[in-house]
Amino acid sequence: MSGDLRIAGSVTALATPFTAAGELDLDGWRRLLEWQLESGTQGVVVAGSTGEAAALYDIEYDTLLRSAVEYVAGRIPVLAGTGQSNTAKTIEQTRRAGALGADAALVVTPPYVRPTQDGLVAHYRAIADDGALPVVLYNVPGRTGCDLLPTTVAGLAVHERIIGIKEARSDAERMAELLPLRTGAFTVLSGDDPTAARAMLSGADGLVSVASNALPAVMRKLCDLALGGKSEDATTWDAQLHDAYDFLAVEPNPIPLKAILSRLGIGRGLRLPLTPLSPAHAERAARLTDWLQQLEQTCRNIPAA
Repeated sequence: MSGDLRIAGSVTALATPFTAAGELDLDGWRRLLEWQLESGTQGVVVAGSTGEAAALYDIEYDTLLRSAVEYVAGRIPVLAGTGQSNTAKTIEQTRRAGALGADAALVVTPPYVRPTQDGLVAHYRAIADDGALPVVLYNVPGRTGCDLLPTTVAGLAVHERIIGIKEARSDAERMAELLPLRTGAFTVLSGDDPTAARAMLSGADGLVSVASNALPAVMRKLCDLALGGKSEDATTWDAQLHDAYDFLAVEPNPIPLKAILSRLGIGRGLRLPLTPLSPAHAERAARLTDWLQQLEQTCRNIPAA
């Protein structure tokens, strides 16, 4: 991958398929990767929060990342989730990902410890200065307990090894504050499926998506329409997806997503403390899976915009 790496467009935060016995489902993993590539996904994240990174052993992390790098073979960027609650451990994990062939590190704000903004600046600069991989900042306060503020991002965006941010806050005001920071070397990505079309139509560079695990061609088309400035078409396309977005949030991510993937034959379960989707949502999961398959097939038959 080029030294002028730019992360943009439709990027999938990959789920990690497990067997019914709780082991890695490597066949399902390869089929998920193949589906993404065939459908036009423009980047993948291995071992992010959707990938249940906290539940992975080191050897499993290595296996997933190495196999993704080998399978993708430079066709699209492979980002590795490397964020930890401690800076030294994050640097160590980022070096590990770099040695395994990742193109960039997706580094979430340190979970649980709630650093100050000055602490976040020092944290990210230390990781970027180490130089193991280009760094994409990741802000998701609902999971981590701290919020990477736009003024802090502005100070980090000038670092030559910090190449973008995944912003998972859904409010339009937050995105509006970040968009002026975009340059040829720093991209702003939505990390929220339901508001991503709005963000991209406002100027965001793309989306790191949960939904694209099960709708890779559909989400690629949404990104193409929005990034192409086709506001009416993008809004119409996005409107039909809101039932899917709503379902994917009915229980904590990736529980609903993995219920759909399981019905598609990719993986069979999660690891505790995550538990299977409540039976109360089973009928909706079945109905939505059938509809998503039809929509995905329809999308693959539509000529490129």
